[in-house]
Amino acid sequence: MKIEHLPATASPADIHTILARDGCVVIDHVLSDDVMEKILSEMAPFREAAAPGADDFDGFNTRRTGSLVMRSPASHAVIMQPTILAVADLALAHATNYQLHCTQLIEVGPGSESQMIHRDQWAFDFFQFPVGFDATFATMWALTDFTEENGATRVIPDSHKLANDLKYELKDTVPAEMKKGSVLIYTGSLYHGAGSNSTGDSRIGLIVHYSLAWLRQEENQYIGTPNEVLKSLPEDLLRLMGYSKGAYSLGFYDAGRDPIAAVRPELEREADVMPELNLQSSD
Repeated sequence: MKIEHLPATASPADIHTILARDGCVVIDHVLSDDVMEKILSEMAPFREAAAPGADDFDGFNTRRTGSLVMRSPASHAVIMQPTILAVADLALAHATNYQLHCTQLIEVGPGSESQMIHRDQWAFDFFQFPVGFDATFATMWALTDFTEENGATRVIPDSHKLANDLKYELKDTVPAEMKKGSVLIYTGSLYHGAGSNSTGDSRIGLIVHYSLAWLRQEENQYIGTPNEVLKSLPEDLLRLMGYSKGAYSLGFYDAGRDPIAAVRPELEREADVMPELNLQSSD
């Protein structure tokens, strides 16, 4: 098993081809040092205040800090990274719309044990999605180097095509080693988990996950971002956060209005036209 690496200049189509084949791919050297340092600086007080995990899954020596839309303006460029969104357009094209699912800084501290191997889309109450169906699209950005020794994310390439109830151990995985500024992209159905950290330094990653817009978000963007911040955000980020309809008649505001009108009425668009139905016959 190996994880394919592509350069930052790779096209969305080429990235998606590898993602569809393997369930994961690393894009090397995407973020600049300036952006990463700014995110770490903005998140520093929240990282310091964050409590370690309370169970094996979250990690007793791992600290997680969310609400990056509110807390880190520098993270907005990562959330809205054009190539990533273009790949998400392809990976989640089986739905009308998708949304920002979760933003979280994850600091795997020294002595951290490896995480249970899992699928991200088990978060949806362990619903049995059909084999090969992806409800989420995940990115893990390396804000420090990711090595096998410091707890790089462990993945099982090609496992996104397998059954939903399989059990795996660390020995079944490979580490997604990558340099600072690189990003691991993987599907919601890929089996993976954080590795163990046997070094004296923390491994810091930034996860930005996207999900189909007809599903509930893992991180509640509506209560996580106050009105004063919402007033300053660009329309495309607001809509990605969930201030747009998930489908023709899903997630509207008032009597079918554009949901963005609830927080930024000047951005409201006219109501959608009912799409032509293309229902399959059961005969």
